[in-house]
Amino acid sequence: MRKLRFFSLQGHDTVSMAMTFAILLLAEHKDVQDCVRTEVNAVMEKNGGKLTVTALQNLSYLERCLKETMRLYPSVLLITRTLVEDVIIVCKITPLCFSESYLVPAGVELYIDILSLHKNPEFWPNPEVFDPDRFLPELVQNRHPFVYIPFSAGSRNCIGQRFAMMELKTVIGTLVHNLYLEPIDHLKDCRCVADLLIRIGQPMRVKFIPI
Repeated sequence: MRKLRFFSLQGHDTVSMAMTFAILLLAEHKDVQDCVRTEVNAVMEKNGGKLTVTALQNLSYLERCLKETMRLYPSVLLITRTLVEDVIIVCKITPLCFSESYLVPAGVELYIDILSLHKNPEFWPNPEVFDPDRFLPELVQNRHPFVYIPFSAGSRNCIGQRFAMMELKTVIGTLVHNLYLEPIDHLKDCRCVADLLIRIGQPMRVKFIPI
């Protein structure tokens, strides 16, 4: 029952924010939206016009779009971890890092800034650009696995991440199958509010046009 409550309550705001940003991004990037629609329509045609669980697994381009959405706009701003043992952090010498290594003792609580990590140009060229192809398999395999952590990482990552991705694929796939999305308001004018989550601070409008 505890896990069921987690899925129904803790996953609500995070998924809804990811869904909102995905809709806004697809509305602004018609070429990407058209590619998503083509993929969704083809997969649905092979599955009797339905987005079954099997069909969702075949929506690879939509999945890349959703991952790129959560890179640019992770629902959770930061995560914390308490060290259970001493850790030595090796770093480059920069104006903000004066030593080659630092000893962080056990018991220290670390705050991991997901948004800054996801927009670090050392790992993400042109980090502000929406580019789903960043998540092509051949690019992912050469990237450190912990530079993209919208669901946290390691043994204590989000237990609902697969369910969340299924929700997102189902809703976004259904929308683009039935509707064209056109922007009214644009993300460059969006004011985001951050507490634990990243939220949109004002109404953002999208035009839905039946196909």
